[in-house]
Amino acid sequence: MRCRVHCFSISLDGYGAGPDQDAEHPLGRGGSSLHGWLTRTRTFQRMFGEEDGDTGLDDEFAARGLESIGAWILGRNMFGPVRGDWPDERWRGWWGDNPPYHTDVFILTHHPRAPVVMEGGTTFHFVTDGIHAALARAAAAAGGKDVRLGGGVGTIREYLQAGLVDEMHVAIAPVLLGRGEHLLGGIDIPALGYACTEHAMTPYATHFVLKKAR
Repeated sequence: MRCRVHCFSISLDGYGAGPDQDAEHPLGRGGSSLHGWLTRTRTFQRMFGEEDGDTGLDDEFAARGLESIGAWILGRNMFGPVRGDWPDERWRGWWGDNPPYHTDVFILTHHPRAPVVMEGGTTFHFVTDGIHAALARAAAAAGGKDVRLGGGVGTIREYLQAGLVDEMHVAIAPVLLGRGEHLLGGIDIPALGYACTEHAMTPYATHFVLKKAR
């Protein structure tokens, strides 16, 4: 079992999300501009029931992110804009009744909540005892497949600094955000054992892959 990050987009100045996330701006202000390379791909479009979409290298990177994934881990902000104690159980994620995961998804939070069963095979589980516990539960649920770490920025940074990410694909979008959440700032990636093993450029993004030496 590997813990993998895929299709995580950052700006030219290194931000993986914009500031001021709320219900109107799930990725922070300007954050949606990071993902133009992804949303145009056939893989992304098919995740939401559409048949069109671009093929090519961007699509190949998007498709790799779905191969052999048995469970997901998300930070709480990736699940929604609600902060603090859950006021009720009305919020069930950004994606409607049939989220695109189709696996067990483990949400990191400080506030307990009963699992939420969705259409299409997705169940959201809420983990209150930290990143290691979430990874252990996700690995068990994955049944021998890999666990995909979906973000957000703070969650990926925690897993990176703990040495728990085996592989990370990042796409640099040709946009500037100026402020927000910086993905790699202050983290000594080589000292943690990571090296760049792949890089490629398309008109819409520059892709690179980091892998941790075993």
